[in-house]
Amino acid sequence: MKINFNVKHLFKNIGPGPLVAAAFIGPGTVTMCTIAGIGFGYALLWAMVLSVFATIVLQEMAARLGIITQKGLSEVIRTEIKNPVFRTFIVVLILSAIVIGNAAYEAGNISGGILGLETILSNPSLNLFGVSFKSFSLIIGALAFVLLYIGNYRIIERALITLVILMSLAFLTCAILTKPNVLDILKGAFIPKFPENGLLIIVGLIGTTVVPYNLFLHASLVKEKWQKTSDLRIARKDTFVAVVLGGLVSMCIIISASAIQGESISNAADLAKGLEPLFGSFSKYVLAIGLFAAGITSAITAPLAAAYVASGCLGWSSNLKSIKFRCVWMFILVLGVAFSSTNIKPIQIIKFAQVANGILLPVIAVILIYIMNKTSVLGKYKNNTKQNILGFLILGITILLSAVALGKVFL
Repeated sequence: MKINFNVKHLFKNIGPGPLVAAAFIGPGTVTMCTIAGIGFGYALLWAMVLSVFATIVLQEMAARLGIITQKGLSEVIRTEIKNPVFRTFIVVLILSAIVIGNAAYEAGNISGGILGLETILSNPSLNLFGVSFKSFSLIIGALAFVLLYIGNYRIIERALITLVILMSLAFLTCAILTKPNVLDILKGAFIPKFPENGLLIIVGLIGTTVVPYNLFLHASLVKEKWQKTSDLRIARKDTFVAVVLGGLVSMCIIISASAIQGESISNAADLAKGLEPLFGSFSKYVLAIGLFAAGITSAITAPLAAAYVASGCLGWSSNLKSIKFRCVWMFILVLGVAFSSTNIKPIQIIKFAQVANGILLPVIAVILIYIMNKTSVLGKYKNNTKQNILGFLILGITILLSAVALGKVFL
């Protein structure tokens, strides 16, 4: 009887943390980890450890801000930045990076889920209004639409937690199947190495984990779950456990990919097929389930984050059932389904989003640290010296990520 109570208590205290993990483990992360594992084995696992550390520091600040102020990050930014010119610039930058960016990337999220399904099933096309759509795009889009339209935070939370657990088990099982050397894993995780041609992959691994829209998503979601300052301790545990779990999932993908040496493997769908001759068809199915879960969780969280950001920036209600809130996530979702179904690649929009995100990450890190030090906003819960030191260390990492991201677009 006691065990049942503890289990119930454990699940009751699970908060938005797993949703944040679900958001950063998308198809982009899966692909980047696959490339890292195939190209460098366990050598870049330390980059994921660093990513997890940076994410925990920033997400803890975002969660603390959400619980203490009972506002989203974009709402606080809009009210705390007093200079109208600078405030307008920041709001436009946030909307460009998060709303337009997520609209551009949503097709990739849905396509990632499709890749997982296509590994084990055929994907017939449907002709609607004279346009050919991939069936799986419509199925994933419909699932995301139903969950978001219900507008019940608890249902969305439980659905995403279920998918995260499914994804975690899938990638963990796949990594175990490869029978990795534990000592080599520990060396790769805690002894930094910079192999030749590995810098861009290192930056990519960190950049795909430390993402700006998760800060906005987390600050908005915690106030849906918790309203009391006494909940801070639970929120910190929730953040720590979920982000570490997300990091372990990413590391499992790197470990799985390390078992294969092949130039032709460039994404997780190829990895699923590549593992089959080595470890049997079971590994293909397991990895396909993981990739599907990674795609659909990001396909749900990206429109949700965009809706929270737009509502906060423009002063709209952030109620999940409000018309304006729904219009934003519907716009993102419909674009994602359309682009993923018809193979249209909005290259210019994606490039614009990359530039906006590249500028946004360090700017938001600076603004977040600034706000987290304001007694008028957080009172006694403002940053202490240790939190500020860690924050500035992470700021340095975000500046590096920004420089590399912008370099890839313009060079």
